[in-house]
Amino acid sequence: MLSRLKIENIAIIELADISFSDGFNVMTGETGAGKSIIIDSINAVTGERTSKELIRTGAQSGKVTAVFENVGQKVIKKLEDMGIEGDETVILSRNIKKDGKNICTVNGTPVTVSMLKAVGSELINIHGQHDSQSLLQSEMHCSFIDSFGDLDNLLSRYCDSYNELTNITATIKSLDMDEQQKARRIDMLTFQINELENADITVGETEELKERRSFLKNAQKIIDALNNAYSYLYSDGAGCDSVSNAAYEVESVLGFYDGVSSVSQRLNDAKYELEDCCEEIRSLISSAESDPDELDSVEERLDLLHRLSSKYGADETEMLEFLQNAKAELETITLSEERTEKLKAQRQVILKKTQALADELTEARLDAGKRLAVKICSELEFLNMPNITFLVKREEKPLSPDGCDEIEFLISANVGEEPKPLAKIASGGELSRIMLAIKNSLAQKDGTDTMIFDEIDTGVSGAAARKIAEKLFEVSRGRQVICVTHLAQIAAFADCHKLISKYVADGKTFTRVDSLSYDQRAAELARIMGAGGSEQSFIESAKELLTSAGVVE
Repeated sequence: MLSRLKIENIAIIELADISFSDGFNVMTGETGAGKSIIIDSINAVTGERTSKELIRTGAQSGKVTAVFENVGQKVIKKLEDMGIEGDETVILSRNIKKDGKNICTVNGTPVTVSMLKAVGSELINIHGQHDSQSLLQSEMHCSFIDSFGDLDNLLSRYCDSYNELTNITATIKSLDMDEQQKARRIDMLTFQINELENADITVGETEELKERRSFLKNAQKIIDALNNAYSYLYSDGAGCDSVSNAAYEVESVLGFYDGVSSVSQRLNDAKYELEDCCEEIRSLISSAESDPDELDSVEERLDLLHRLSSKYGADETEMLEFLQNAKAELETITLSEERTEKLKAQRQVILKKTQALADELTEARLDAGKRLAVKICSELEFLNMPNITFLVKREEKPLSPDGCDEIEFLISANVGEEPKPLAKIASGGELSRIMLAIKNSLAQKDGTDTMIFDEIDTGVSGAAARKIAEKLFEVSRGRQVICVTHLAQIAAFADCHKLISKYVADGKTFTRVDSLSYDQRAAELARIMGAGGSEQSFIESAKELLTSAGVVE
């Protein structure tokens, strides 16, 4: 259950630290006091979509922290699956920043908003004012049936099969091009493949050709330079001879003067090095000889590669990749008829499987719909709608992502009237009670420990309000119920009554949350009934209301 809610800098709430009890918790207060802000804060900390606009004026961030105690094994298992340590106490936190960023934690471990929502959905079931309006949208009715019937696993199996059917259908469609399209595409691919294959492209050859072109353009200059260098080193009296003679002269006096030993060795080394250089230069002169026609051949090859790159890719790698893709596509088109026939055969198998699952889903929904209708009629009879007729209408539709069932709730609130769609005949008060009946029916399935009702009393008064109060109190015997209400009949049944009020100080608006004593509750109920909390007769009526709800002073 939700034991504590701490709200910091959210809307007009600067700081509120609210404790909730088990059983039936009620929050009342003047319009605009901040009740909806508390619900918004609970939504935020359980991972629902929120906005930075929720941050209090002047603050840089807003934070909500919720403490849940005595949580069930399902929640603990969910935390373990997320790699979060947990026991029977779970602490959720969400810090909303002005820059739009959110910092979320579960038991101190940073999590994403989606992870926060996954945990929050196991802890709280919130019924807001907009939920009753969802009853008017027939497309939502099927989801109510699926929840009540525990059909998530069957629906998931159907969805997997339907998605497989959709994918294979799309593949077949992509292969089914007309013959003219196919012929044109085959011609184009064949031309491209032949052009690239005939070019016999090698990765890196463009750079090699550019280097060869540079050499060929300067071949004569290179040969002349090498010949000159060879002459300087090896002609009569040139470099090699001069160094050799110098080495001989120095070596001839080694026996008389030890000081020339080092320079003699260096001169001999230089002689051998120069001789090696001469040999290498002569070899280079031989290899530098070129065919005068080779430059034209290199230029033609570079021109071909340039033209191909403008069509098939920036370099050899991209052009070869284009070639492989073209071959694969040509093979696909060429074999498309054979492949299409195989895929069509597979599609028939998947279609049969999908249709069987859809039929199974329909049967399960019809059964769940009958049981839900009986349950809701029983609940509504208790909620002062004794002559209610509630039906679940089902019509066939083509296979779709959620099956082949069009589900719509029909209702007749009076004897002799034919059941009609909710949107056409249900009043606000009836919608509130129907939604309460559905929520109570589904709550027995979802296993959440805390149910929150935000103004479930819309459009209700008198005896119907009393019945709603009794139903909420009954539900709270098995789980925690938190309810925002404007009705004294509902507030009187609370195990814990919170008053939400606002005040102005230093030019700013603040919200406060107070737990009420018996006398304070009587005064608040009198205010709700219209006495402003002052006339004694209304106070006495409020105390009688508390007594009838089993609350003693």
